[in-house]
Amino acid sequence: MMVPVALMILGVLAAATAPRLMARSDWPDREPVLALWVWQCVVAGVLLCCGLAMSLSAAAAWETIRGPVFGFAPPVVVDAYALQAYGPWAGALALLLAGGGAWTAVVLTREVRAARARRRQRRADLLLRSPQLPGEEPSAERLVLLEDDRPETWWLHSASPQLVITTAALRRLKGRQLDALIAHEQGHARARHDLLLYCASALAVGFPQIPVFAAFRDQVHRLVELAADDVASRRFGRLTIALALVELNEDRGVFGPCPTQLAEVPHRVDRLLAPAPRFTTGRRLRMTAYATLLPAVPLLVTFVPGLSALA
Repeated sequence: MMVPVALMILGVLAAATAPRLMARSDWPDREPVLALWVWQCVVAGVLLCCGLAMSLSAAAAWETIRGPVFGFAPPVVVDAYALQAYGPWAGALALLLAGGGAWTAVVLTREVRAARARRRQRRADLLLRSPQLPGEEPSAERLVLLEDDRPETWWLHSASPQLVITTAALRRLKGRQLDALIAHEQGHARARHDLLLYCASALAVGFPQIPVFAAFRDQVHRLVELAADDVASRRFGRLTIALALVELNEDRGVFGPCPTQLAEVPHRVDRLLAPAPRFTTGRRLRMTAYATLLPAVPLLVTFVPGLSALA
């Protein structure tokens, strides 16, 4: 079988089966960090299949691209791929995949710019709601207290990141609950969950017809919150962060019968109050290694003909 065709079949199978397998599994809630890694490896494998298939198809269709793709490979390696037998469809496939790659870059750039614009707007709104006094220097404090009747907290990413907490949230949070909430937000910042969310959103927006990208976006939004909850619970206890979530969200209809945009909050609280047993260290390491092999499969499929010719 021609290698680009094999790669495309492999990518389609991964894109179709991975979301179903992950949806049927109950372990991602127990190990959200591991689940995030598995999702990233699946998406990387799908993208690698497309990228490698594009390179080989372009090499088969155009002599000018064949040289850079194969570099200094001996003729026996080039002959092993039988590029002359690919036919006219190779150029069409290469152009289609190249267009998909370019569109991904465009959407990702647009997503990053939109996120930066939202951050600038939130910083401007924060400065409007908490203006500087005459003669006051721009604040570089990591924690900003904002007068507001709504219990809210958010992490404002910038060159000097700031955690913004409203006075209503401060009145609601008791004891170590505020420390647990800060640890939750710091968990997001240290793991750079914002970058992962940008990529997931760009893929889902750019290719809405591909279910694996939509599932990746939805699961990433959920799993990063669970991972940050675990960071806070390891330092301050599960009960503390669960109570902090309840205090912040009980007036928003989250715990009522009608679903809201924050419908995941009750599940997060239940998970914290009744935690399922975690995997053993050995099992986590094995699953991490297995997931790492997923992007290696397209590479293996691609290089097998050339390695076989050299053997």
